[in-house]
Amino acid sequence: MQLFLAMLGYIMTINVSMEGEYTLKTMVIIGAGPGLGFSLAKTFGKNGFRIALVSRTQEKLDKYAEQLGEMGIEAQGFAADITNKMQLMRAFQEIKNTFGTIDVLEFSPHSGNVTTTSVLETTDESALQFFNNVVIGAINTARQVFPEMIERGEGALLFTSDLSAMSPSSMFGNSGIAMSGLRNYILSLHERLLPLGVFVGHLSISPLIKQGTSFDPDQVAEAWYNLYDKRTEVEDTFPKGIMQFIKK
Repeated sequence: MQLFLAMLGYIMTINVSMEGEYTLKTMVIIGAGPGLGFSLAKTFGKNGFRIALVSRTQEKLDKYAEQLGEMGIEAQGFAADITNKMQLMRAFQEIKNTFGTIDVLEFSPHSGNVTTTSVLETTDESALQFFNNVVIGAINTARQVFPEMIERGEGALLFTSDLSAMSPSSMFGNSGIAMSGLRNYILSLHERLLPLGVFVGHLSISPLIKQGTSFDPDQVAEAWYNLYDKRTEVEDTFPKGIMQFIKK
């Protein structure tokens, strides 16, 4: 019954498109996985988006796309190692060939196989590896979409970080350096792109995110959609207001 209702909703959306000039928007999720990435796909998909999923393993992406399809959400996976610039560029070209215009991009920092180190254990190698994966990955990703968004005068870039982006912690030496650098890039992009019609948003989330808890990724996804939909603030945290406790 649930599957029938989901498919009925999808058919109704298509009919609106045919009769009322309504078309689905396209969202690209970088670093798509079974947690936040899948929750974002569900939340934005139910709000009029078709979803392009990007991560390393095509088999996993196909599984996510199939599950989303059963919910009436159009989705397709495009495998790429986001730390590999050529693979990333190829994936975006495939997305554009398949869906056309990209309306929203969400980037979740990708740490690869780099281990988080405390500040006293942080070396130049560990800091550089994390920085390359997170900050350089974000830069290379954003540059695939914002030129066309600027040309159209609309679009959105959404970046997810952890709370070390907002507040230093000696436990997160190399990752904190990268996350704070990512935040600097995000806020700079926001300042430059907002007058050109492109929204840039940042959500800094607790590392306690886990399905079935009060920090469920579905709740994070809802917080993300609200931030995107309202567009009154460049950044927020999840849980909201947590920084007042961290900074004490």
